[in-house]
Amino acid sequence: MYAGLFLPDDPGILRIFEEKARAGVSVRILLGDPDSPQVRQRGEEEEIGDAMPAKIRNALVLYRPLLSVTGIELRLHSTVLYNSIYRADDRLLINQHIYGAPASMTPVLYIDSQTGNDMADLYLQSFERTWQAATPHGS
Repeated sequence: MYAGLFLPDDPGILRIFEEKARAGVSVRILLGDPDSPQVRQRGEEEEIGDAMPAKIRNALVLYRPLLSVTGIELRLHSTVLYNSIYRADDRLLINQHIYGAPASMTPVLYIDSQTGNDMADLYLQSFERTWQAATPHGS
């Protein structure tokens, strides 16, 4: 995902991330690198310009307290994204990106990996490739 700012803006979500990590769950957060040309381009396409990198920088500040928690990792990527992937257990929410439209205005697919294995696997493989190429942020 590029920003997913609705997540770190919610103290309850941050608390859940911390509780889950302390219980042994791996929490991986993958954001667009605010200094990458891909993020700048996305901001231009959505007609918000420099607000896109600024939103990501804000998310990084909000996530900062979690970076010292064992089990929570945050990485920055510089890929062009076609969707944002949110996963909890066997459930995925896929926010489709549409050229020129903000993520809040685009469709979200719900996939249960227990019933939609092939589609879920494809999205999870995409996330893994992006994660592997991403740069760890903070600690």
